[in-house]
Amino acid sequence: MENHSRDKGKATQTINEDNDDLKSVLTLQRHLLMEAKTLDSDLDFAFQLQMQEAFSASLPLHHPSSSLDVTLSSPSDMGFDYVTLMLQDIERFEMERKEREESDEEKRRFRNDLNRSIYDQNFARYIMNVPEQEWNNYGDNYERPYDGNMVEAQNEGFRVYVKGLVSEERIREMKVMVGGVGVAICDFWNNLVLELRKKLDGAEFMTGEMAGVEAVIHGLNAALSLDLKRVTLFVDDFLVYQFITGRQQPRQSKLGTKVNEVSLLQKRFTYFQPSFAARNDMSFVFKLARDAIVSQITWPAETSNGKGLKETCMICFEDIDATQMFTVDGCFHRYCFSCMKQHVEVKLLNSMVASCPHEGCKTEVTIDSCGKFLDAKLVEIMSNRKKEASIAVSEKVYCAFPRCSALMSKSEVLQYTRTVMLVAEKSGARKCVKCHRFFCIYCKVPWHFDMTCIDYKRLNPHPAREYAMLNTLATKKQWRECIKCKHVIELAGGCYHITCRCGFEFCYTCGAEWRNKKPTCSCPIWDERNIIHNRRRRQ
Repeated sequence: MENHSRDKGKATQTINEDNDDLKSVLTLQRHLLMEAKTLDSDLDFAFQLQMQEAFSASLPLHHPSSSLDVTLSSPSDMGFDYVTLMLQDIERFEMERKEREESDEEKRRFRNDLNRSIYDQNFARYIMNVPEQEWNNYGDNYERPYDGNMVEAQNEGFRVYVKGLVSEERIREMKVMVGGVGVAICDFWNNLVLELRKKLDGAEFMTGEMAGVEAVIHGLNAALSLDLKRVTLFVDDFLVYQFITGRQQPRQSKLGTKVNEVSLLQKRFTYFQPSFAARNDMSFVFKLARDAIVSQITWPAETSNGKGLKETCMICFEDIDATQMFTVDGCFHRYCFSCMKQHVEVKLLNSMVASCPHEGCKTEVTIDSCGKFLDAKLVEIMSNRKKEASIAVSEKVYCAFPRCSALMSKSEVLQYTRTVMLVAEKSGARKCVKCHRFFCIYCKVPWHFDMTCIDYKRLNPHPAREYAMLNTLATKKQWRECIKCKHVIELAGGCYHITCRCGFEFCYTCGAEWRNKKPTCSCPIWDERNIIHNRRRRQ
């Protein structure tokens, strides 16, 4: 390790000496060119004087009334000013050299900070493993000063997450293909070390696999710039993973060239292991790639809040203030608040869960994020819809208090009630998770204290007014109640074999259970009038 630090110090000294020599050469060239330009200027001036004297001497030979208006051109005006062009090239080269030096210096500082951080973490873990007795005796004497030449990062393992994307976007009236790369480098404990987002040039000619391989190249180059030698590379594109592991060869020559470039970069690491990761584990680097894309489709403009950025919504094609654009969590597609509001409201009206409007994207729109453009009441409805979809019909329980009617699962409300009542399972008492009041899960009424369910039903043989009205309507319309989940069902047409949404099968005429797809009663299975009625409705 000491030899490596010494070699690194010598290499740094050699680089610095080379930079000094280059700077001296550029300074000398600039000085010589300035002298040449000065000499050229003096020669032009002498030429102008000689020509002026010659014209002045020739004036008496002309008529006194005549005048001679002559514009003199110097030799340098007759061609290019090569000296000035060369000076401009030197200035441009000098500027690029300074920028490169600043970038290299920034990388050196970053590497040094990284090495120091790794050293501190390792020393802290070492201290944590010191036996307590030893620490009590010698703890005050523990010290291990950091040497600036230490290269801790080369001995540690790092994780490199990469993602490349290409996407068709719209900038005002024009459709464009843009690409972006996201790179995140983390240490072994997944602490973020470096994140990088870059646009992809030539994205209009790229496939998704090409963008993924480009992301790998950017990620490996970023790791090498930090002098990392042991890396595990994570990608979420299976085909890209197949390419970089050599299990599958690309068919396109251009893609093959990029894969070969990855192979050459792999050899510069002492340890390199590609790994296929799940999409959920790559969401943060996916967002970096999407941010790189968004940065290419926004433009500065005057907004209601002054100067800001605008971008085009892919649904309404309007130019929208970037702060009024909604980003779908997970896929990071962006649409304006107005379009997302209409999209989610339509889904709610159709009792459906809202997903991303992007064609082919199945990412679900999260409830929490919808608060940016939906009313609080609609957000609550959306939350209830999602909860309804997640609870089996036979497990659903509603609070018996009409002003609450909160939806819960049987296991959820039982677990919540057990925190205050140990005999909840035997008694049938449940505590609502929303209004925190007790109700009976069997009688579906507010909890009858000091009274069993049998006693309550004997004292209250008639159902509550709301249930009585429902029963009257059900009798009038010839609806039937599922004896398992208690939901009321209407036969619109077809046979009398009913399959409830809870899965229970029964006869619509008498309510008897069907077993193994066969009736347990002698009622007719169908009525011709229902079948014909159903057929006409479909027509």
